[in-house]
Amino acid sequence: MEEDQKSINYNRIAKAIAYIIAHHDQQPSLEEIADHVHLSSFHFQRIFQEWAGTTPKKFLQYISLSQAKKILDNQQSLFMTSDTLGLSSPSRLHDLFVNIEAMTPNEYRNKGQYLTIHYSLQYSPFGKILIASTSKGICQISFIDIIEDVSTILKKQFTNATYLHQVEECHLNVLKIFELSSKQPNPINVHLKGTAFQLKVWEALLQIPLGKLDTYGNIAQAINQPTASRAVGTAIGNNPLAYLIPCHRIIQASGVIGGYRWDPIRKTAIIGWENTQTNSIHDETF
Repeated sequence: MEEDQKSINYNRIAKAIAYIIAHHDQQPSLEEIADHVHLSSFHFQRIFQEWAGTTPKKFLQYISLSQAKKILDNQQSLFMTSDTLGLSSPSRLHDLFVNIEAMTPNEYRNKGQYLTIHYSLQYSPFGKILIASTSKGICQISFIDIIEDVSTILKKQFTNATYLHQVEECHLNVLKIFELSSKQPNPINVHLKGTAFQLKVWEALLQIPLGKLDTYGNIAQAINQPTASRAVGTAIGNNPLAYLIPCHRIIQASGVIGGYRWDPIRKTAIIGWENTQTNSIHDETF
């Protein structure tokens, strides 16, 4: 499979973002950043704009602490009542409908013993992704950086399942979540292994709109468990569907972006990229 150019560019940009964060107090120039990723200034600026839709300077404004605080301070509550988080109700994300079906107690208890899971490797603006599905829907989406991780990732969720490397139409449909201009999206059915509490948390995450951020405490409030912030954090960390269930939109109340099971730099890149998609951007030099 030939790697998508956006995915190649992401790897360069992620390296650049890591460098900028590490050297933020030195205010590195465009030339210094480009040199770190072994590109000319012109080439780096061009691929950055192709990937992010804006300049490196403007992008950095969207991943800053002050921007995160502004989003948290200015937005209204993202949740009407806990009644909107019922498992039977469809949740909307990026103009796509996500319909959740929980695994049966037997499927959960037996670690997928009687499940056949089809999986494939695809490419996104944030690197390679592993997508897996049962006959009922998507059960796993993970960003991966090393090809050998695939077997480990799959078997961690469903130790006893049967796995077949086979591209399904639903795998390709998942890729549309990165195509924000898609006019006629298809529904996405997901088949999730999780406790009732985890499923509630994951549904709450689906209520967070593109370009918005929220906190662990607010999610705890949304599911009517105001003292369960720590448990909410654990459930978010166990989210099996990278990006589709947007756990990357949860940050600390202080505005600090915080950790991410698929790499904090990737989380930073996603937050910045989503902000550029939802704001009017004017080109400018670094």
